[in-house]
Amino acid sequence: MSYLADFIKNLTRKSNAGIVIYLILNTLLITWVFSGGFSNPSGVLTGLLAYAVSLAVALSPVGEWILRWQTGCKEIRRADYLHRLQPLFQEVLAQAREVNPAIPQDVRLFMSDEAYPNAFATGRKTICLTRGFLSYSDEQIKATFAHELGHLANKDTDLILLVTIGNFIVTALFIIFRLFVRLVTICASIASESLGAVLMGFLIDGVLVFAIWGWTKLGTVLVMHSSRQNEYLADEFAFNCGYGQGLISTLHSFRGDGSRGLWANLAASHPESDNRIAKLQELMNN
Repeated sequence: MSYLADFIKNLTRKSNAGIVIYLILNTLLITWVFSGGFSNPSGVLTGLLAYAVSLAVALSPVGEWILRWQTGCKEIRRADYLHRLQPLFQEVLAQAREVNPAIPQDVRLFMSDEAYPNAFATGRKTICLTRGFLSYSDEQIKATFAHELGHLANKDTDLILLVTIGNFIVTALFIIFRLFVRLVTICASIASESLGAVLMGFLIDGVLVFAIWGWTKLGTVLVMHSSRQNEYLADEFAFNCGYGQGLISTLHSFRGDGSRGLWANLAASHPESDNRIAKLQELMNN
């Protein structure tokens, strides 16, 4: 219950207003679909229940596993990687738990084959580092670990799951509707022995693709505002753990973005490195 209370408290922070708005919009969309335009009260309840189940799955260990799978994050098995990274990780984890004892002791470290240096935290016990970070110094890697543990401490990691995994039902409804439209147009084309229905189906499908693209972009804009504010808080946590200078060095090394797919979406939610460095320098000067 304390985890749920902390999650709700974090969700209602002013910095998370964008995510709250996106969740409300998703709720309205899903209930509108299930209730036939809000004309069926039982459909509204069904939609709310379906979305609640989707969010519950997102916040469970299953949600963490799905996000790791989507980003290609796997257990680290190479002995040389483990020999280098595990002592660094355990050192930072111990320091982070002194600053915030609520961070679990059994947080696990994973790795992706991405060549571009990146990292993210999700759920309650997942930190994932890309292979691209292996070229960085130990101090830079420790500063990155501290930043990601800051996300765990601030419960920002649950919000990643809500946005990326909890939105599964919206995507599923979209796919089902597209398949339904294609089936109807194909049957109509066969019945009328004309290609007109097929062409109309392609037109409708294009409109649907554009609509879901616009919906996703709207969600991205709202969520990125929240995520950018939370990045500064995670930077401050890393500073409080004693890794401020290492984090500045790491941020200064970032030039451009070679990440792809979901990694690119996660990176896009970060503020400009120079702005983050400026905030850290203010903390150090004060």
